[in-house]
Amino acid sequence: MTDRLYYHDSFLYTLDAEVIEFYETPRPALILDRTAFYPTSGGQVFDTGVVSTGKEKLRVIEVADAEDGRIVHYLEAAPKEIKPGSKIHAQIDATRRRDHMQQHTGQHVLSAAFVRLFSSPTVSFHMGDDYCSIDLDTPALTKTQVEEAERLANEIILENRPVEIRFVSREEAVTLGLRKLPPPKNLDAPEPALSLPEGPAGVAGPGRDELRIINIKDFDLTACGGTHVNQTGQIGCILIRKTEKVRQGWRVEFVAGQRAVATARRDFATLTESAALFSAHLYDVPQQVRKSLEEIRTLRKRHEQSLEELAEAQAAGLLAETPETNGRKLIVRTFAERDMNSLKLLAQKLTRLAPNAIALLASQSPQPSLVFAQSPGQPFDMGALLKQTMQKLNGRGGGSKDFAQGGAASPSALPAEALPAALDDAARNITL
Repeated sequence: MTDRLYYHDSFLYTLDAEVIEFYETPRPALILDRTAFYPTSGGQVFDTGVVSTGKEKLRVIEVADAEDGRIVHYLEAAPKEIKPGSKIHAQIDATRRRDHMQQHTGQHVLSAAFVRLFSSPTVSFHMGDDYCSIDLDTPALTKTQVEEAERLANEIILENRPVEIRFVSREEAVTLGLRKLPPPKNLDAPEPALSLPEGPAGVAGPGRDELRIINIKDFDLTACGGTHVNQTGQIGCILIRKTEKVRQGWRVEFVAGQRAVATARRDFATLTESAALFSAHLYDVPQQVRKSLEEIRTLRKRHEQSLEELAEAQAAGLLAETPETNGRKLIVRTFAERDMNSLKLLAQKLTRLAPNAIALLASQSPQPSLVFAQSPGQPFDMGALLKQTMQKLNGRGGGSKDFAQGGAASPSALPAEALPAALDDAARNITL
């Protein structure tokens, strides 16, 4: 097993260690006799940093737990000199570690706040690059509850309460009133760090079932193997960003510490820019957005109505100028620029305004498109005719007996005369 130094000191950023094993495949990795690098576990992501021999420096890009309790340090590139027995000096990315400590201890405080105020336990914890989240076992979560929990969590941070680490036996842990007691280990299994759904519970010392306890004074007591601050004031602050209903309850997304500051700054910049676009005050942006959306909906309705009227007028004109042959009107048109929706609308108007219309329509741009349609009761098969036409254009399409649509290759891949010629071929298959 690797000696996990972070269990005892989360602020340990440098260490000296010995290489126990080195792997070249499937990717280069080191196993050390001791480490301060935290591996991904219990919702918290891994540390990164650098290991060096004095002559060679290598970036540690991922850290993971092996099944036998050892910690694997994956390297960006294979070392030239490092081998089993080599002495190395390691430097952890302190900024990343401090961020993780702020997020993880912040999660403990926030989870405890939801328990204390609303008896809503945390069932899982996730730490991402941009935000963190906890899933609460609760059937409902109101805006007021979220604000109250956030307020209590920040009060605990402001009080700068001590965050202490200690190791206890499972028997003692049962008597301490932990917020959540992890399940017992399988004593016949290897001895990796025990993982909790909401945070890793540590195993330390010779005991096979000893728990690492994180104690936020007079507020929260939890088994966890993650890295944490020494005082709640080091968290900085907690900002809840979003809540949503999930299968097992409610998900609460949050950020803490410098992430919260950076997020608030980005939010403020976004709102300030939006307010400037509306020539409005910052706090009037939601009202201006609602007003603009309503105007857009109104304009969209007017636009759709205008398109309907235009298509109907154009269909009436095409029908009027098209002579009947054996009691049917065959309209064949290729447009330089018309989208698929416009083609479909025109075909629908043609076949509804006249009981004997057959429309073979195409557009060159923005994408070569075809629509074949006939009035209900006519004897032809538009779907079959379109598929036959698409084969000539290396395109795809299909539809029903009365209405079919398809798309061909890009305009640059088709000669200008290809679509008109294809429509003419299709028209010759219509026996009027």
